[in-house]
Amino acid sequence: MHFQSYLKIISMNDIRKKVDFLVIGSGVAGLCFALKAANYGKVCIVTKAKMDDTSTKYAQGGVAAVMYSPDTYEKHIEDTMIAGDELSDRHIVELTIRESTERIMELVEWGVDFDKTKSGKFALAKEGGHSEFRVLHHKDVTGLEIEQKLIKAAQQNPNIEIMENALAVEIITQHHLGVTVSRRTPDITCYGAYIYNPKTKKVMTILSKITMMATGGIGTVYGNTTNPTVATGDGIAMVYRAKGAVRGMEFVQFHPTSLYNPSERPSFLITEAMRGAGAILKNKDGEEFMRKYDERGSLAPRDIVARAIDNEMKIKGIDHVYLDTTLIPKHEIFTHFPNIYAKCLSIGIDPTKEMIPVVPAAHYSCGGIQVDEWGRSSILHLYASGECASTGLHGANRLASNSLLEALVFSHRACLNAVEAIKSIDFCDEVPDWDTEGTVLNEEMVLITQSMKEVQMIMSSYVGIVRSNLRLQRAFDRLDIIYKETEELYKRSILIPEICELRNVINVGYLIIRHAMERKESRGLHYSLDYPEHTDVSQSKHDML
Repeated sequence: MHFQSYLKIISMNDIRKKVDFLVIGSGVAGLCFALKAANYGKVCIVTKAKMDDTSTKYAQGGVAAVMYSPDTYEKHIEDTMIAGDELSDRHIVELTIRESTERIMELVEWGVDFDKTKSGKFALAKEGGHSEFRVLHHKDVTGLEIEQKLIKAAQQNPNIEIMENALAVEIITQHHLGVTVSRRTPDITCYGAYIYNPKTKKVMTILSKITMMATGGIGTVYGNTTNPTVATGDGIAMVYRAKGAVRGMEFVQFHPTSLYNPSERPSFLITEAMRGAGAILKNKDGEEFMRKYDERGSLAPRDIVARAIDNEMKIKGIDHVYLDTTLIPKHEIFTHFPNIYAKCLSIGIDPTKEMIPVVPAAHYSCGGIQVDEWGRSSILHLYASGECASTGLHGANRLASNSLLEALVFSHRACLNAVEAIKSIDFCDEVPDWDTEGTVLNEEMVLITQSMKEVQMIMSSYVGIVRSNLRLQRAFDRLDIIYKETEELYKRSILIPEICELRNVINVGYLIIRHAMERKESRGLHYSLDYPEHTDVSQSKHDML
């Protein structure tokens, strides 16, 4: 009787299904692609937690785009190139910026309510690295506003199916058909993905003609991060294991100003827009220090500000600095930064009267799955967009508020390409279901949770804002031990989400270290004590690691 009931729960539809478009991730990149692709076929969005548990939701500052004179596309392009330390792909930068206005108006059509002036024009902010006011925002919860409106549109679309709390385990390629593939294989193909179904505690096989990877960031690799706990680099790790091209992982952006509140995880972000509104960074003695490091002061690009704060903390022997927000008019704080104001009040700080303690935190990965101008990865029928992708826009450092824009532009471009490509793609019915033979229930959860903490400690201590050859080698050696232990545990254990995330975090940590080792210079977000200046001797071979 019990066995028969169990069969009713796990129908064939629960174990195996087919969709035209499989979207892994429910942030702005995944939702934008899904909403557009739904006009051309059935879409399934798989998200590892709740629909809105994404980095998009936590984006406070806004989205950068050229809207009004005196701003121009050329100015935004040059600001992006400068922030990227000239490693940005100019062609990609140009097409992204020139498409920015149209993508913003599309968000407005979806119901996103950007702040406006009394005259009805968009109220634009200015952030670090920007030469003009061009950041559209919704108070200090812009990402949340965008996420909510796109989720609503997706939930109302009959062609979109949403699977929450479902973890993508691996993308399906020829490897799962028994074919040996390597990074030199020219035609690795994606046929869908294996998805852990929490309802059945089984791994589903979802076959798709097109797969969009939109899994977000890698912040959980580090101990202190502004990212949600789901940001374990899943998409990057899956593509790397499938022999796809990954690049630029050495460029991890640490946001200079997260709220110093050690007991809280993830770290609460203090948006850069506050500095754009007049807030100044100061040390414990109340002295402004940024002018010592850059003539732009507190509005210098994030990599410069983060290193300056890191240096001040080391010089003074302190664990945080301060952001003096008392310089911002009270009415502006109440109007534009109500969420930050409320958060600070909740821990006993009044930003209108007191300085806010801040510390850098891992915030954004400028590297990721290598894609072309249409969002295509090196694996056929697999696209990537958002933070998990490396389009070439950010180069060595992301310009503030360019991330949401990038996701909008490349999800749009990916859909344009995918709807044409899908016409000649068939399902691969030879794909086998997930094999659990020989595995047993793992009762050593402590090994998984402790290993995750060890990885975060290693990455934070040795592969943070400032690096060196010695630190990187030490991190590599220690991570290698945890990798071998984890792989052995994974092979003999019945699959659970926690061990999948640990594997992904280890893979991403490895990529960051390896790419950092290959870059024999300091550039953008990658700063090495052994190569303090640009030496232009970096190797390109790490692009295909």
